[in-house]
Amino acid sequence: MEEYEKYMEMLMDWTITFVPKLLLACLVLVIGFWVVKKILKAITKLIDKAGVGVEISGFLNSIINIVLKMAVILGAMSIIGFEVSSLLGILAAAAFAIGMALQGFMGNFASGITIVFFKPYKVGDWVEVADKFGRVKNIEIFFTTLETPGNKTLIIPNGKVTDEVVTNFTTLGSIRLELEVAMPYEESYPKVREIILKVLDDYEKVMKSPLPEVGIITYDTHYIVLGVRPFIQADDYWEATYEINQRIKNAFSANGVKMAYSEGVELGAIGA
Repeated sequence: MEEYEKYMEMLMDWTITFVPKLLLACLVLVIGFWVVKKILKAITKLIDKAGVGVEISGFLNSIINIVLKMAVILGAMSIIGFEVSSLLGILAAAAFAIGMALQGFMGNFASGITIVFFKPYKVGDWVEVADKFGRVKNIEIFFTTLETPGNKTLIIPNGKVTDEVVTNFTTLGSIRLELEVAMPYEESYPKVREIILKVLDDYEKVMKSPLPEVGIITYDTHYIVLGVRPFIQADDYWEATYEINQRIKNAFSANGVKMAYSEGVELGAIGA
């Protein structure tokens, strides 16, 4: 009975001592995270007024968010009774160990800095990265987010960006489509070329300057492969691709252009 009372007394003392600290630490976390959110909004406004790009703004916000929240967490833990200096030592050792284990993430971080300051692309640009095409939505510490024309979100590690070729379709304000059209050997190349050029000239989304190009790419076993290279605005990429292909097919049908099928060399008419 005496031991029970002793343990109950210890529990009460511990509760009286620890619970207020725990509640205070929770209050610090809640208020601290709220303050961090407000600070980030203020910093974003200051960065915008300074004329810094959206890319650097998002990148700095990510870093500042992590640093401030870590400071709040350490403050809350010190209230509970943890030694902050010891925690910092543990965190430093843990960060080193994690950094060695996750070198890829550290590489992505370094690549993120490279992207922000050397700007191979910026938010809003149409790019092709690691064989993925889309508009840059956000540039963060470790990843670049793309939105595809098919309304998909692609998360690409920044290390992939700096390790591979990046094609920026927005830099010059226009992009050149690279379409291919098959033409039978019996057909007249000048005739087919004129038909395709007429289709491109009639389509409002094809730019008049630079002029579109149509030429022979190669000779296949059943047909000649023609390259169709019109210039368009980057935002019209997919719409223009589908529309031009459809209009060329319709024009071939209307002008009686025949097609060679892969099953043989016999010519057949193109349907409407």
